[in-house]
Amino acid sequence: MRTRFILIQTSHAGNVGATARAMKTMGFDDLVLVAPRWPNVLRKEETIQRASGALDVLAHARIVATLDEALEGVSHLCATAMTPRDFGPPTRTPRQHFEMLLNNELSALDGKAPGADLARNPPPETGVAFLFGSERFGMANEDVYRCHVALSIPTNPQFGSLNLGAAVQVIAYEWRQALATRGEGFAVQESAPQGERADAAQVAGMLAHWEQALTGIGFLDPAAPKKLMPRLNQLFNRAQLTQEEIHILRGVAKSMLQATQANR
Repeated sequence: MRTRFILIQTSHAGNVGATARAMKTMGFDDLVLVAPRWPNVLRKEETIQRASGALDVLAHARIVATLDEALEGVSHLCATAMTPRDFGPPTRTPRQHFEMLLNNELSALDGKAPGADLARNPPPETGVAFLFGSERFGMANEDVYRCHVALSIPTNPQFGSLNLGAAVQVIAYEWRQALATRGEGFAVQESAPQGERADAAQVAGMLAHWEQALTGIGFLDPAAPKKLMPRLNQLFNRAQLTQEEIHILRGVAKSMLQATQANR
């Protein structure tokens, strides 16, 4: 499913760059600007800096004069509007709406929404667009009325103002998570391999080395060892030591023995 992010009358160049960065982190690259304040906004230094490497998104971005041009090839429109409207499409959280959209549950509910026939009978190559209004006055009512849904990000009721780049990041993340149910998500990167686990013989050899070192520094009394070594054995077993860690611990024991011999 094609995805497009549309910024309407954006007034701050930095927000365009932040939007490109937010989109790229979630694997999206279709950005359209409708009548931005700066005609050369895609080349402004602030835009490039805030994009933080998402220059390919900026390179493919388009600037158009009207919203109609930005909507070409798009069949499902999602407004992002914090202020509820008395008339217009239903208001839902992104997560709720995306689940319904991908499960084809919208036809009965959204019959009242303008252009709902597109939701009921989408063309073979469905395009989804997320519309974001100007930083100064948000989305115009006439633009919201064209959409199938008004997405509202749940925020603190006493402080619900989101920066444009942050709002794009939230929507892009939620949409990518929803697409993951169709196999279009990203896996969490696993940590680097921890190395090959040490076997019991290696642990036993290291413990014998430590017993010698602890005796040498006077920490272990061979005449009254109590349960020191068995407790250390259990400790190291819980740690699930790697072979590299065994080498490190043996190096510590060797240094303790060398220090003891040097002080004699």
